[in-house]
Parts: sequence; C-alpha cells; structure tokens
Amino acid sequence: MSKLRVFVVRHGETAWVRERRFAGSRDIPLTEVGRRQCAAVARALAGSGVDAVYASPLERARASAELIAKPRGLPVRIAPAFAEMAFGPWEGLTGDEVRARFPEAWAQWRSAPHLCELPGGDRLSAVAERVAAGVQELRAAHGGQTLVLVSHAIVARVMVLGALGLGLDRLWTVDAAPAGITEIEYEPGWATVHRMNTVAHLDTVAS
Repeated sequence: MSKLRVFVVRHGETAWVRERRFAGSRDIPLTEVGRRQCAAVARALAGSGVDAVYASPLERARASAELIAKPRGLPVRIAPAFAEMAFGPWEGLTGDEVRARFPEAWAQWRSAPHLCELPGGDRLSAVAERVAAGVQELRAAHGGQTLVLVSHAIVARVMVLGALGLGLDRLWTVDAAPAGITEIEYEPGWATVHRMNTVAHLDTVAS
C-alpha cells in the first residue's frame, strides 16, 4: 500500500457552529461566512495537486466540499464513514444547555469522552472504528494520490489521534476549527501529521 496524502478539512461555519450548538447527525446549511471560508480553503490548496475530493454525506460537509472542488472541476464523492458523531438528545442544544440538562454525561464528555454513552447517539469508539475503516478504503483506492476530505470536528480529531497513535481519551488535545486544514500523510505502517487545524487562510474572511 503506497503513500496517501489527505487534507482533512472541517466544514465551514453554520449558524449552529456560531451558536456553539451540537449538530451531530442533523443537516444544517452553511452560512455565507461558511461559504467564503470554503472558497478560502480552495485558494489555499490551489497548488496542492489534489486528485479527488471526498465529503461526509451531511449537507454542511457536502456543500463545503463542492465549493472546494469546483475550481478543480472535480466531482465530490460521498463517504458515509466520515459522517459526524451522532449526539442523540444533545443535538440542537448548546453546551450550556447540555450541562444544565445532562450534568453527569456532560462532565464525563469533557473529562473522559471515550467513556461517554448517549441514548440514541454514537460511542466515540464506534466513530473511530468506522473512520479508521474509511481511511483504509481511501488508502486502497488512492495509493500515491492526494485527497481532500471534508468532514467534521470529532472526525478530524479522531483522525489526528489515530495518525499519532494516541488514545481517544486525548480527544480534547486536538482542535478542529470551521474550515481548518489538517494534513496527514499515510504510508505503510506509518502516518505523519504535517499540519494540524491551520487557519491562516481564513485571515481575510470577514465574519
């Protein structure tokens, strides 16, 4: 299995990102700022020799990927393995609202996210397993190539932890800003994180 370079991009801003609400499995559209952020990502990656663009099936990721792929004339390929973690009853709530209504689960999510179980939601370990399987599929299909993968905050964090060989208990040591770019190079038996959550390309995007 040969090398694969992946630019992992979190989708652009949505109203729920701005309000710090859990979106999870919900379909939330990009804001106009989010669309401009994705155009900035496209410009930042213009010279990167991208061969294919993938996206989570959720609207905010698909729309972001379309804006990034358009200047290259590439189609957006949908990859369900990279959908965001489902948060069950937390979806649509802010962190403050979750803390008030589900104090014990919130405390565990912040201190030991790998142990948190939400009714109707995903376990972090299950998300990590499907993401790892998705990465293996990309490596098998695109050896020697460079991809853009537009996904979500938890997925991006899990991919970095997996590349660095760190456990899911370290989830909060990694950040994933809207339209942030993380670059991971996979090779047989190894992965290198070349950059993580870079946002300098967003400096000119008015909020």
